[in-house]
This record gives sequence, structure tokens and C-alpha cells, in this order.
Amino acid sequence: MLSLKEKDRPIIRKLLDAGCCGRCVLRFCCVGKYSSYQLSIEVCVALVVRMLFLRSSDPTQTEDPPSKKLKLETLQAGDDGGTETLTANAEPKVQSEICVACLGVLQDFCDQSYTTQVIIEVLFIFPKLHQSYILLLDNFMLITPGVKIQAVQFGLIFLLIIFQSSVLKSYMSFCIPQSGFEVSVGFTHAETDGDCHFLATTCSDCFKPTKNKASVFTRMAVVKALEKISDQKFLSNYPCPPVHPATRCTPLDTTLLHASVFIAGRYNKFSRELPQTPWVIDGERRMEGSVEELIAGPLLSSFRADGFNFSSSGREDVDVRTLGNGRPFAMELLNPHRARFNKAEIRQLQETINTSSDKIRVRDLQIVTREAMGRMKEGEEEKTKTYSALIWTKKPITHTDLDFIKNIKELKVDQKTPLRVLHRRPLAVRQRVIHSMSASFLDTHHFKLQLHTQAGTYIKEFVHGDFGRTKPNLCALMDSEVDILELDVESVDVDWPPAVPE
Repeated sequence: MLSLKEKDRPIIRKLLDAGCCGRCVLRFCCVGKYSSYQLSIEVCVALVVRMLFLRSSDPTQTEDPPSKKLKLETLQAGDDGGTETLTANAEPKVQSEICVACLGVLQDFCDQSYTTQVIIEVLFIFPKLHQSYILLLDNFMLITPGVKIQAVQFGLIFLLIIFQSSVLKSYMSFCIPQSGFEVSVGFTHAETDGDCHFLATTCSDCFKPTKNKASVFTRMAVVKALEKISDQKFLSNYPCPPVHPATRCTPLDTTLLHASVFIAGRYNKFSRELPQTPWVIDGERRMEGSVEELIAGPLLSSFRADGFNFSSSGREDVDVRTLGNGRPFAMELLNPHRARFNKAEIRQLQETINTSSDKIRVRDLQIVTREAMGRMKEGEEEKTKTYSALIWTKKPITHTDLDFIKNIKELKVDQKTPLRVLHRRPLAVRQRVIHSMSASFLDTHHFKLQLHTQAGTYIKEFVHGDFGRTKPNLCALMDSEVDILELDVESVDVDWPPAVPE
């Protein structure tokens, strides 16, 4: 018996009328008993329909399955529009067509013939079948137009049915649940291929191209857009219930990969002619090399990875140095062919990076988990950073002209998106805090400025004002035209990753 409840009856009828298959009905009813999904699709549908026959007054009632000519009870709303009652004159609209939710994947691609095909592709790469360490991790996600409710994950059900099949078990002696080996089973559906384009138009900020992604329509991007869009706007483009598809999904090639490895550390940048990431403007590269490439080169070679994703706690301009204990960074190495390194080997990798160039230096290099990487971004705007800057003043100054600077505390600054980054960042006014400052006199037109600020503060714009887009600014505070000649990041106050003893 399926673990469905009395409250699920109206949901079951609605889903069957809409054209969902039996397994998708169970998903949307949040059935967590996975053995229910291993029933054949025909038995699953029959048991779901049978649930509509059980009398609400006797939840333990176990009637025989209905005959082929299904007579289901009609839903009649009471006078108050409340509880639905069941009569015996209407038939359910049990669809024999393609499921509107899974587009046929849970109907046609969970049988033994397709399972055998997947397993053969997987086991082909192993010389000894019974010594295979296999975990089928399904990376597939289907978008269901018109449905925005909690449900058992689609991929989990597909994985479970294949993984628990007798065909798979006959090939394997045992399985390691935490294996880093991934098998991606993908599907395409030309008929609904354009469904995401409306989301991309409406929530364009959720779909940003990245260098290592073939498409902007990633799982996370779509989920983020669905959470952001209003129901009213969503339904203006997607009919509810969904239109019945005319074709089933088509399976793509089975892809075999190793799970990503994540590396973290801190880097110093000593050059004023080195961007953090490749500097490309209008398709043309402006400078050779970058921080991420200098770090990634030895890592890609040692891990024999196919690619990488680089992230850091903020970023510095090309002409800004990063000193002190460095800036935290993390790197995802994609499909590494070697994944295990001991501490001595990681130390050697760090030394290889440091000797490859005098422009950067790396410290605290270590392997971390995917979950630990999130700590680098936690509370990012609440973090603080310390800077030192060489300042030029048009008006001659003396030591006493700088005395007021040390008395400025917790200065709130409103910064409109700087002109120099307006091409890649949305126009907005961001309030930041200058916690403290101090100044060191050099000569009548130059002094050193030390700043302790909230992370995300545009230091250059605070100094010169950016044509009045940052208020207040140092120009206004000193009643003189001033500019910044050099800038250094002295510290990034993020307590991650953990320090590694030398």
C-alpha cells in the first residue's frame, strides 16, 4: 500500500487530471517511501487511482483494485466551498499519454532495458566488473511549467530506481556511497527547449554566463529565477495545468566524471600590472597573465583536471597590490583524474606556485569541502579591510592640515556605482562605513592615508569623489582637489581558510 493520506485525495485527482504519471503524483504528494517508486509504472498508477476509492470513514479499508472501466467518485464542493466529498459517477482522467511533469523520463527510462544500457556504458571503463566502485549520481533536472510546490526531488527518484534495479545489482558486488565517481544521465526535450527563455528575459540577473558553463541555464540559475518570479507573472507565460507534450524526452550520452576537488588558500599580489582574472575587453585580451591563471596552472597539471572555477573574498584592481596575510581564495577543479594528495604534496604544490612567478605568493594552501567554501562568502559585507594609499593634493598642505583625519570615526559614505565599473554592475547607491583613518605627511603635496573600512567600499572613489557620485569624499573633507596615486590592500579580515603551519 502506498503511504498516501486522506488529505492527498484532491491533490491526486488534480494531478491525474493535469496529466501527471503515477510516479510524479507520488513525488508531489511528498511520498518518501522509495520502495513505492520501484513499482512498475502501471502498478503505480493503479494504486494511486485506488486511493481515490478508499472511504474516508475507514482509512484501513482495503478494497480490491478497480476494474478496467474505472468509476471514480466526483468531487462536489459543499455549500461553503469547503470539504470535498466523493460520489460514484465520474471517471478520473487517467492519462496514458506523456507525463506533463517528467516528460516521460519516469515512465519510459526506468525499466530494465534502459538501466542495462546505462550500466553497460558505466562498466565498460572497468577491467574487473566486480571490483567496480560505482555511485550513480544523477545531475539531471527537468523544469516543470506551472508547478512551484514542494516535492520529492526528480533526480533522486530516477537515481533510486536505476540504482536499486536487479540489473545493476547483478553486475556489482558492493557499492561505496561516498564515492567521488559521478555518472551524469542527461535528457533533452526539443518541444519545451524554449521554456527557460522567458525566465531569462524576466530574471536576467539570474542567468549570467560563466567561462566553464556551456549554457546559462544551470540548475541553480533556474531555481533562483523560480524563487524570484511572482506567481502572476509566471502564469502569464506558462499555462496551468501544463499543455500535454506530444513527444518524450530523448536521452543524451551518459557522462562519467570524477567529483570536483576544492582547493583554498590565501594569495598576495605584488604587481601593479596583474589582473586577478583574465582582462578581456570587447573580445581582446589587454594584459598577459592573471592571479587565477598563475595559481591554476600548477594545480591543473598536478590534479590533471579538465578545468577550474576561481572565487575569492573580493577582488583588487589591476594596479592594486594585496599585501599582509593575503586574500582568501578557493578554486574548484573540474573532473580531476587525481584527487588525493597528502599534506607534504600540497606543501610542494604551494612551493611550485610560489617559485613559478615573483608576481604572486600563496599561503595556507589546502584541500577543503564544497560546504566549507561557503564560509568565505558568509557575512561578506560585515567584514572589514585595511588599506594604505599614496595621496596627491593640488593645494599645498602641512602636518596640521592632516590632523582632523585621525578624528574621523564610523563615517557613513553613500557610493553610487562608480563610472569605471558601471558597464558590469547595476546602478545603485550603496552605503558603506569608513571605520577609521590616519594620515602620514610626506611633503607639501603628498601624504600616506591608512583606512579601515567595511568590505565593499570603493576606496579610489572615496578619495577623488567620482564626480560627486561618492558623498562625502576626501576632496570635500579637505576642501581641495585630491587624487590617489597608489593603493595597497593591507589585510582582508576573513577568518578562513584555517592557517597551515609552515
